[in-house]
Formats: sequence, structure tokens, C-alpha cells
Amino acid sequence: MDSILAGTMADAMVRVTELTAIAASKEVGRGDEKKADQAAVDAMRTAFNAIDFQGRVVIGEGERDEAPMLYIGEEVGTGKGPEIDIALDPLEGTTLTAKAMANALAVLAIAPRGGLLYAPDTYMDKLAIGPGYPDGVVDLHATPAENVAELAKAKDVDISQITACVLDRTRHADIIESLRSAGVRIKLITDGDVAGVIATTDPSTGVDIYMGQGGAPEGVLAAAALKCVGGQMQGQLVFRNDEERARAARTGITDFDRTYKLNELASGETVFCASGVTDGDLLGGVKITGGIVQTETLVMTSADGMVRRVVSRRPV
Repeated sequence: MDSILAGTMADAMVRVTELTAIAASKEVGRGDEKKADQAAVDAMRTAFNAIDFQGRVVIGEGERDEAPMLYIGEEVGTGKGPEIDIALDPLEGTTLTAKAMANALAVLAIAPRGGLLYAPDTYMDKLAIGPGYPDGVVDLHATPAENVAELAKAKDVDISQITACVLDRTRHADIIESLRSAGVRIKLITDGDVAGVIATTDPSTGVDIYMGQGGAPEGVLAAAALKCVGGQMQGQLVFRNDEERARAARTGITDFDRTYKLNELASGETVFCASGVTDGDLLGGVKITGGIVQTETLVMTSADGMVRRVVSRRPV
């Protein structure tokens, strides 16, 4: 994907996440996660099908028998134009939306065919930092305390000045204890680990490192964003049973113990877009005043390292 194509497709993808966020915003605070998610899925699929491209969903709402729309393998677009693989989460933060909480997003990433890891719907251990550090400064197989110590050394700051973002889950008790013992600040989030990873790319969030276990598909989405800015990420799939291993095998994965680096999660040129549904650390949510709807979108392109914030206004 050259920079001209990346620019053209980036503009189209901004419109997709904007329209998706607007649709989802109508369900903010209404307590119905499924209805909010369905509104986002419907809007995203409709928006895709108005674009001249040959899109294929590689990270989506699930396998075909689980999801009637935006399922893995579904073809979207007009069928004309470039062949593109898509990773998507029409509504990252269904609970956040239903409860009118912060950081709900409409998210997608695109790359040329084969440019995004076809990750199974399992868990993934993740470790991510933003740009500007030597390669290998952190290691997924080191302890949390060791990683923040190395990061502090690379930043030339005391370890007490490092902030780690972690999903607030029982399974992360050991990580949290290790970080607290090291004297690190911890930003605990209730949902939305794509937003958590992306926070490492923007100094204004104060987040230096993301670590913990979350969805593997969301790991690919986050990797696409980090690739655009030169961040670092490692991930390893986590399997709870034989059915999950079989699911991974169906996607072509044979090495169940492999540690994936950033360029293996997102190997091609990428475009990443996220529009805020509710207000969050990175983006403002959808706002409707005086018959005008406003959206805020973060768009990144790896071909030129461009990061843009797009504020759009249109009639309701």
C-alpha cells in the first residue's frame, strides 16, 4: 500500500468509524450492550459497502456461524479497487457504552492482503510500549518489575515515574503486585485494551507501558496502531482448552507457543482509525448540539508515519 493509496483509504476509513461511532452513541447509557453492538455493526457494514475496495474481514465479530455480519472471511466493499484485509471492532467497549463510561471506541485497521495476523478468538498475553526506545528494551518473558526497570532506564527516569496500564482483572493480580512492589504507578482500566495499548503512543495520556492478558483479535488491532508510530509490541496466544487450540489451527497457526513481535502481528503497511463513542483519554466522544453531530477520530498511517486527529461536524 503506497502512501497515496494509504491516504485515500485512510480518508474512507475515517468516514467508516465516524458513522459507526454516531450509530453506537445513540445507545450510550441505555443499558443494552447487545443493542449498542448491533447498531455499530450495522453502521460499519453499511459504510464499508459504499467504498470502492475489495475488503475481507480477517479480525471481526467471530466465525461465520457465530456472527451474521462482519464475520471472519466476509467480503465487504463494492468489489472494485484494491484488495484489503480488515481488522475491526465496531464497538470496543460495549459495557462502557451501555453504562455511559469513558473510552468506548469504534475501531478498525486495514492492510494489503496478508498484512494482518489472522488471530483466533482466544486470549493473548501482551506487552506494548510507544515509540522512541531501543529495540528489545522490554521482553514479554521478563517479569513486570524487570520490564518497568528497563523502561525507566531507557527513559532516564526513576522507576516511580513510570505508569503502567493494566486491565483490572483477577488474572492480573500477580502483575499488579509486581508493579506495585516496584513502585510503579498503575492505571487500571475496566474494559477496552485496544485503547489501553494505544495510550502508550501519546505522551499526553501519561501511560508508558501496557501489559496483561486480553483478546488476541484486539492485539492485532493495537499492533496496527503501534506500527504506524514505531512502537513495540509482543504477544503470545493463551489457550484454555483443546477447542481454542482447534480454533487456532483453523486459522493456520501451528506453533502454539510462539511469541509474536509487532511486525508479525501487523506485517504490511497499515492504516488505523478509531473514533470516540464516549469521551476518553485519547478522544472525545460523539456530541450532538443544535442539530449538529461532532465526532473525533484518531487516524494513523504507517506508510508515512502520519498521525492525525480529525474533528468532523455534520447535520444530524
